[in-house]
Amino acid sequence: MDLNKEVERLLRQALPLDELYIKSEGSHFEVIAVSADFTDMSRLKRQQAVNGPLRELIAQNSIHALTVKTFTPEQWARERKFIMPS
Repeated sequence: MDLNKEVERLLRQALPLDELYIKSEGSHFEVIAVSADFTDMSRLKRQQAVNGPLRELIAQNSIHALTVKTFTPEQWARERKFIMPS
């Protein structure tokens, strides 16, 4: 099983995402999620929204470390140039 594809499938199934980026090295994952649904959510609620669908993979230790960055489309339009390599 390609774990990156599984993480993407689970997140896209659970959340209405405009954009999703996943990087992994072994069992360490970094997720950047962009969704208009994040507009009225606190940072904690956004984190929980992303972590929730991945709970089983985390429990199985398939994902050992998870870094999550969440953005609204407006925030992403401003921030992506600092985060994404050109």
